[in-house]
Amino acid sequence: MTIQICYARADRQFLLTQSVAAGTTIQQAIQDSDLVRQAPEIDISVWRVGIFGKLKTLDTVLRERDRVEIYRPLIADPKDSRRRRAHKDAAEQKKTA
Repeated sequence: MTIQICYARADRQFLLTQSVAAGTTIQQAIQDSDLVRQAPEIDISVWRVGIFGKLKTLDTVLRERDRVEIYRPLIADPKDSRRRRAHKDAAEQKKTA
């Protein structure tokens, strides 16, 4: 069966199409792909993975045409970033008022 494995970093995006046997897990597909050689920073033992935007475990069995996604760890908490921006915007509005 045919699947895709995708991963994006700041300088490049990877989208690999791969044929795998029935019963292949996400972990097996990633390990068998050429992606880890092309992007050695990938650490699936720590990083999250998913299929079409839904988080999955490494032992999830793949189905025909699944798109495996490898998610990089966040460098900042999105909620904290929004709070800082809101606080900064409020402070700037006070200055101009």
